[in-house]
Parts: sequence; structure tokens; C-alpha cells
Amino acid sequence: MTFPPSRIIIIVAAALLAVAVGVLVRGFIGPFEGVLPASRTATPGMVIGGPFTLVDHEGRAVTDADFRDRHILIFFGYTYCPDVCPTTLTTIADALDLLGDDADRIAPLFVTIDPTRDRPEDMRAYVAHFHPAIIGLTGSAEQVTDVARAYRVFFAEVREDGADADDYLMDHSTIVYLMDEDGQFDIHFSGSTSAEDMAATIRKRL
Repeated sequence: MTFPPSRIIIIVAAALLAVAVGVLVRGFIGPFEGVLPASRTATPGMVIGGPFTLVDHEGRAVTDADFRDRHILIFFGYTYCPDVCPTTLTTIADALDLLGDDADRIAPLFVTIDPTRDRPEDMRAYVAHFHPAIIGLTGSAEQVTDVARAYRVFFAEVREDGADADDYLMDHSTIVYLMDEDGQFDIHFSGSTSAEDMAATIRKRL
């Protein structure tokens, strides 16, 4: 796929911003930052996750309680994402396939951080490209901000000066969280985690 010069500039700017954010927040977790220590527990005193109300890709209102009988595998991104989101969703899809019947005990959620462009029908079409079990979630700007804050997810709009209203990218955290059946944080996966490692780790925690 060939991107126009303006889109390439935005992608490069997004990458530079991501590096800058990583440098600024290393060792500190702010209200929107998704970087966690490589351990099974978050920083002492820091809570990851919490109640949320969103809209699924079928247009139905859902809450965190609707998934309480399963482990939640949750990732934040958006449908216009040129690289990280499709790559991570492919990893999640492959991990679900590797889990076989155990995948039925997982609720894989893809939450948009771009609700202006990602309506339920957009989410439905997008997640269908990856795996039938993945549930796309959107909502109002306030709802999305609340759930991103609860999961310590950073996101920011990246727009070139003079660009059209819909011509922008979203810089965002790339952490995948695994929550237990009680909705409590269990472990996280980085963007470099393989499907095999993700599946093996999840299976141990079921």
C-alpha cells in the first residue's frame, strides 16, 4: 500500500511522538499511560482496569460485568491504524486459534480510542477481518476516555497542519492486558509478544 506524502509525514510524526512519550514517562505512570513493569502485578497502589460502559460492534450497550464469566483480553486501538493495531490483532487472533477450546474462556476486546470515526458498524467490519471471537467496542468520547483512563492507556491525536478533518492518526499505548474472571489485572503483553507466547501464558492462567 502506498501512502500519500501527507500521510507518511503524519506516520513519522506519530512514531517520533511515541518515542518522546516513552522517554518522558519512563519510571512514571500517568493517568493515560499504558506502560507496566514486566511482572504479574502493577506498581503498588496503582489499579489497572475497572467498570466501564461501552457499545459493542452490534450496537448493544455492554459493561464490564457482561464479561465477568471469562478472562478479558483487552487491547486499545483504532480502525484507521496503519500498522500496530492490525499486527496486534493478528497476534491475538492467532493466539486464540492456538488456545483451541480454551479460547471459549476468553473475551477478546478491541476498544477504539477514536470514537469519532469508529462507529459500531465500522468496528464490526474491522474485527471481522481478524477473528470471529473478537468484540469491537466504541462509545461516546467521554466513555472511551473513562475506560482508557481506567486501563492507564495513553492516546493522542496526531494531525498535520491544514489536514482535512478526517485526515489524522492516533498515537496510543500498545499494551494488551489480560484480566481475570473477577475483572482484576493479571498480566500484560507487549507489542512484540508472539502468538505462541501469548497463548502459552494465557493457558497457564485459565
